[in-house]
Amino acid sequence: MAVATLASRAAGFVRIVVLAAALGLGTRLLDTYNIANTLPNAVYELIVGGTMASIVVPLLTRAALNEPDGGVLYAQRLLSLIIYVLSVITVLAIAAAPLLIDLYAPGFTTEQRGLAIVFSRYFFPQILFYGISATAAAILNIRGRFGAPAWAPLCNSIIVIAVGLTYAAVGGSTTTTLDTDHLLLLSLGTTGGVLAQMALVVWALRRAGFPIRLHPDPRGIAIRRIGRLGVWVLLSVVTTQILVAAATRAASWSGPGGITAYQNANAIYHVPFAVIAVSVMTAMLPRLSQYAARGEHQRVVTGLSRAVRTALVVMAPIAAAFVLLGPRIAIVLFDHGNSSAATVRVLGLVLAAYGLALVPFTSYMILQRGLYALQDTRTSALITAVVAGVGVAGCAVAGWLLPAEDIVIGIPIAYAVAYTTGLGLTAVVLRRRLGYIDGKRLARTHVRVFIATLSGALCAWLAIWMLAPAADSPAWRGALITGVAAALAGGVGYLAAGRLLHLAELRHLLNAALPGIRTW
Repeated sequence: MAVATLASRAAGFVRIVVLAAALGLGTRLLDTYNIANTLPNAVYELIVGGTMASIVVPLLTRAALNEPDGGVLYAQRLLSLIIYVLSVITVLAIAAAPLLIDLYAPGFTTEQRGLAIVFSRYFFPQILFYGISATAAAILNIRGRFGAPAWAPLCNSIIVIAVGLTYAAVGGSTTTTLDTDHLLLLSLGTTGGVLAQMALVVWALRRAGFPIRLHPDPRGIAIRRIGRLGVWVLLSVVTTQILVAAATRAASWSGPGGITAYQNANAIYHVPFAVIAVSVMTAMLPRLSQYAARGEHQRVVTGLSRAVRTALVVMAPIAAAFVLLGPRIAIVLFDHGNSSAATVRVLGLVLAAYGLALVPFTSYMILQRGLYALQDTRTSALITAVVAGVGVAGCAVAGWLLPAEDIVIGIPIAYAVAYTTGLGLTAVVLRRRLGYIDGKRLARTHVRVFIATLSGALCAWLAIWMLAPAADSPAWRGALITGVAAALAGGVGYLAAGRLLHLAELRHLLNAALPGIRTW
């Protein structure tokens, strides 16, 4: 799963770089495209996305355990319900496009607003495609099949990369005045990528022997129970989307390129989380749900503790790399084509600030899976509301205190404070529900990882200092040389310190990644 996710995220990286070069990082066109392409994800998450991990996977798991047909009929009816609901939501979203654009991007010009509305109406069918894809992936996951859902986003990215390259090859404009051919290329091509992603997952579901059949009447899946649980999930997702909207609105006031700097840095920041933490959480949740259903709380604690510690030993050095190398990463990835040098600089600073949020965000999301496995959506929603409240307040403070061009840099700092608050609250609640959360082992691992990360960061800084003359070469080449050298030196320093500190979680990861080779 991690390999598939890494390949998909690498392609996603290339997609971001190609679109930035073709549409112009820092241009109003790319900001407009990004906002319009964000809206289907936001609406989907608001309606269905949050229920997948918190409600749907545990319910599918219980049905597979308890139903005589292994939960097949239950899954068919659930898929039918998702398709019917999201079809209606898609139509409503298309009608409400102007209101949604005004909500997320009040800083847009009249011309940007008009183009964003047109783009979004082509993009909104993605809501239905995402819903079908996610439901089919959940059905595959509870049957122990994780490969196709992890590989599917690669199809999406490859298609959009081809769209971006074609747009650049035919001389597409970087202004918000597009002719019909260029508009259709960007809009239909982008939605076509999501359609291909859905098609691959559905094909894999059929190959797995699952009979895909829509039921005119989807009742019989405890809709009322889903509704009761879903009320709290809806609160959780609404508050999360409020935070996203507040951050996007704040970024829109940073001027041209502000939204793109925020969204691209956010996308880079989520890559290690998706490759490591999401892979761990996706494989972990069905198992935790089984333990919780059988009342085996000690095994729930053991699984959560192992997941947090495993993710920590990978995420901590990556977070340090973001802090140290954020500007250089931005130059290497985005200082090409029609990109604005000023926007590239801001993007690098935003990425560096995101390094502060990576570890608390990862641990918070993993511990939330413990509440999902216990089907305690109420507590999860209340904690999420607190996190969103802290984050929104932080974005407001950034907008109030910082100069306009720096507002976007304050957003990830607000995120870091918010997720640290949520992590603390979730840990306290789980300790009360489960009796303990393996606190001593978690604290010991955190201290050792912090020391190892500090050692690696010092080695990376020394490499940057020694290679300072390389900065005199062209910006892209100098950033690449110093970045790679610092990453290698920091990695060696981290591994050496981890060995001296007897960091068992790191040893287990290395031995698993390199079987047959003595790595420790």
